[in-house]
Amino acid sequence: MNITVKYLVEAQEYIAEMPEKARRKMLYNISLIMMGVVDSRIFKKLSDSGIWEFRAEYGSNEYRLLSFWDKTTASVVIATHGFDKKSKKTPKNEIDHAEKIRDKYYEQK
Repeated sequence: MNITVKYLVEAQEYIAEMPEKARRKMLYNISLIMMGVVDSRIFKKLSDSGIWEFRAEYGSNEYRLLSFWDKTTASVVIATHGFDKKSKKTPKNEIDHAEKIRDKYYEQK
């Protein structure tokens, strides 16, 4: 199963600002998912929100890129935005932000 990942503006900006080695690791992990590698350590659904996160760790830092599946197009994941994770649980405000971006995406589609 081939998956396409589309990056919205905030996701592109986050990736561009990541440290180079962390960015390479994130993009590598995303490429694995695109090739159909199913691994919850690098791509995981967040509770019942319908929001997923691409995950990368580099050094002692954790990086997250939130996303959702575009249900109108087969096998397309839309990356909304990213953040540096500082606690065990993904902050609710980050999930809320991804949900708002998703809602706006569908309104404009």
